[in-house]
Amino acid sequence: MSSKRVTVIGAGLAGCEAAWQIAERGVKVRLIEMKPQKFTPAHHSEKFSELVCSNSLRAASLTNGVGLLKEEMRRCGSLIMEAADKTQVPAGAALAVDREKFSDYITKKIRNHPLIEVENAEADRIEDGEITVIATGPLTSEPMAEYMKNELGCGDLHFFDAAAPIVDFASVDMDIAFFASRYDKGDADYINCPMTKEQYDKFYFALIEAKEAELKEFDKEEQGKKLNVFEGCMPVEVMAKRGYDTLRYGPLKPVGIKNPRNGEEYFAVVQLRKENIEGTMYNIVGFQTHLTFAEQKRVFSLIPGLENAVFLRYGVMHRNTYINSPGFLAADYSVVERPEIFFAGQMTGVEGYVESAGSGLVAGINAAARAKGEEGEIFPRTTMLGAMAAYVSGGGVSKFTPMNANFGIVEPLPARVKGGKTAKNEALAKRALDYFQR
Repeated sequence: MSSKRVTVIGAGLAGCEAAWQIAERGVKVRLIEMKPQKFTPAHHSEKFSELVCSNSLRAASLTNGVGLLKEEMRRCGSLIMEAADKTQVPAGAALAVDREKFSDYITKKIRNHPLIEVENAEADRIEDGEITVIATGPLTSEPMAEYMKNELGCGDLHFFDAAAPIVDFASVDMDIAFFASRYDKGDADYINCPMTKEQYDKFYFALIEAKEAELKEFDKEEQGKKLNVFEGCMPVEVMAKRGYDTLRYGPLKPVGIKNPRNGEEYFAVVQLRKENIEGTMYNIVGFQTHLTFAEQKRVFSLIPGLENAVFLRYGVMHRNTYINSPGFLAADYSVVERPEIFFAGQMTGVEGYVESAGSGLVAGINAAARAKGEEGEIFPRTTMLGAMAAYVSGGGVSKFTPMNANFGIVEPLPARVKGGKTAKNEALAKRALDYFQR
């Protein structure tokens, strides 16, 4: 049977990964992307796979769920992981990238692929009978969102996401701040801004009393309502309001961080991570925020070492949309009632850059198989790719909410492993990678 063309809507992480997987299997792809004709409130670059929040793809170790997911994707020929490995910046035990070089690498690979045709247009529907991967992202344009809701029966759930500010390295006072690893793991890749109790008190009380920004036009219907904020991207001011020590047990955790100049330990420590390979830009780790720009400047300048910081980008908050996937999507990310339609990315209920790309990888592999009249690939729950797909298609025991990659959703081992959590996770990772080796 001759293969059909596959349409992929959206050139974010999930869409680019899906398009790449399809094309690499010999199937022609029409990739529709509305930029640069139209941008979402969170996007600014014309390039593909733009990272709008952190530049970190999180933990690299195989004993971490997202670390295992990365390695599984590498073994499947992932474009996103190839780009990340080519453009990484030092980040200790994490994998972080130079966001401009990362997007540029992916854009060039996609545009230069002989089987991928890029069409710059805003999609507001899909063509009947055409195999399609919808990867329009958590800020899907209104016409497409309405089509998904009314014609495809996706529903209209959403939550709020936030991004951290970025500062100019040259403006950080390194007589106060110092380089050290994050929680004493990996190389000394992080800038550390130390706080005494008095300094923390001044910062903390200013933070919880600071003025938040008004929601943008596309979010105004939510004003006056309780915002549904995803825990992994919670604004720092919201986290602070949960209690005096919440930040000290979270992003400002001082454990294992000593000043190499004098061996001192501190009451709290704010960390900054490289944004680019040159090391001219650093983001404030864990400081996603919805404060006004003026308040961000005022409050974050209370952090020792950042008194004169130049903010290259302030933090922002935006709405993310996801569908009620359990029962609506199958474990290959296709729509149960219309198997020629696939979804990929955060809108499916996976949460995170790598998870979004991973869903695109699985959707792309299966869309290509459908186009060629071949049997698809349902990854087992012993793998992280399969466990994520199973969670999205089957849900959990409570209300469906976005989920990061983690070992809690993976099929348990048949027998208990001695050696604690690390040993157990090592065994889970080995079992998963054995599947890909086979």
